[in-house]
Amino acid sequence: MYELFFINGGSMTELLRVENLSAGVEDKEILKNINLKINYGEVHVIMGPNGSGKSTLANVIMDNPVYNVTSGKIFLDGEDISDLTTDKRANKGLFMSFQSPEEVPGISVENFIRTAKSLKEDKTISILKFKKEIKKEMEELKMDSSYAERYLNVGFSGGEKKKNEILQMLMLNPKLAILDETDSGLDVDATRIVSSGIEKFLNKDNAVLIITHHKELIDNIKPDFVHVILDGQIVKEGDASLIDKIEKEGFNWIREEVK
Repeated sequence: MYELFFINGGSMTELLRVENLSAGVEDKEILKNINLKINYGEVHVIMGPNGSGKSTLANVIMDNPVYNVTSGKIFLDGEDISDLTTDKRANKGLFMSFQSPEEVPGISVENFIRTAKSLKEDKTISILKFKKEIKKEMEELKMDSSYAERYLNVGFSGGEKKKNEILQMLMLNPKLAILDETDSGLDVDATRIVSSGIEKFLNKDNAVLIITHHKELIDNIKPDFVHVILDGQIVKEGDASLIDKIEKEGFNWIREEVK
């Protein structure tokens, strides 16, 4: 999506690399030998039917303890982060927007984001500057500014929870944003707002991995690469035209190809 050239060979700089990753829950293997590379400035989309392993991949990259990694490595900026905990991965620049964001009573949206930002940047965040910044971002996402003082996601509608995830992404400014079905359950207007937030976030110094069933979220965000997961394996890769074909024909033709 963005042209990015460097002296060292003229190639784009690698941000995330997943090598031969297999993982599952208890005795059930879900991911099977996944390989994935994301460079700075790129937009990647992962598609696949329900239960194919899309969300599992996102959760394993973020070190969700529910999943057991049985083989493989994960690298961020060339550093092996396979043994790092979720908080350490987040501090190094990984972010994940959840399909079903949790409600967290007792901590406000503003305090949650300011604390996370302070930990990520390893410095004290100016309260006045932070309040001004979060208010501006909330206005652009068409969020009522009073939500900043409410407990995180408590009593939020589905759409407001998803907007709040995008708000966190914009405020924390990660290197890689993993968006796990952020468009799930959104109406057309909310989808457009979320999409515009992703567009605003994207630049040559970060990347986005979007997990989705639908194309509405990425109508205005042309992906560089599309990956299809079936039965825990990446079985097909292509450009944005692959999304259109999947929308029209589903996944069965890909199943037939890989038999």
